[in-house]
Amino acid sequence: MPTEPPATPWMLPDLRTRRLDAQLDDMVAIGADLAPGTLLAAYRLGLFPMPGDEPDEILWFSPVLRGVLPLEGLRVTSSLRKSLKHFEIRVDTAFRPVMEACADPARDGGWINDDFINAYEELHRLGWAHSVEAWQDGELVGGLYGLEIGGLFAGESMFHRARDASKAALVGLVSLLRAAPGPRVLDVQWRTDHLASLGVIEIPRADYLELLDEALPSPAALG
Repeated sequence: MPTEPPATPWMLPDLRTRRLDAQLDDMVAIGADLAPGTLLAAYRLGLFPMPGDEPDEILWFSPVLRGVLPLEGLRVTSSLRKSLKHFEIRVDTAFRPVMEACADPARDGGWINDDFINAYEELHRLGWAHSVEAWQDGELVGGLYGLEIGGLFAGESMFHRARDASKAALVGLVSLLRAAPGPRVLDVQWRTDHLASLGVIEIPRADYLELLDEALPSPAALG
């Protein structure tokens, strides 16, 4: 079972309040910290952090249109199905290497810095953050990481060094989530064309928060 850290001292915005929800765009707050208690409180409210432009600045987001992957809506093409045979899927055997690969500054749109790596590694140590990895011939060639709270899996980032490796990790994650009891939400933050090709859809923030409240009491699937 994951270890519950000390509660956050910060007052984070609760967008279940419809009047507050109507006033805010995707970015809903600035500040606070990346302590385990703060991160868990934020995700339970439907928030997630990203670094700002200033040193040590933290921005908190809750997209007006949230990207989610319905577990029964994952699209696996025939070519991807063939590729899956070439990967071994593991869970939590290389958490920091997965995060470091996702943080590679050579990637377009890279945003993960050392503070985020250290913060989520601490959540991993406490049993809340997980990596799903694709291995090939003993080499880590793709994967993803995210935060699991009950029936919520909040996907943060993914990478690949071999064709279809990150997709294989996603297929592995979905299989694990499907096998677990209770309502589940696979959150991917924002819909992109690439994610849409895998079955990701957009839903209004209020609908996401309702699904989140239904999912949080479910037992965790990965840890």
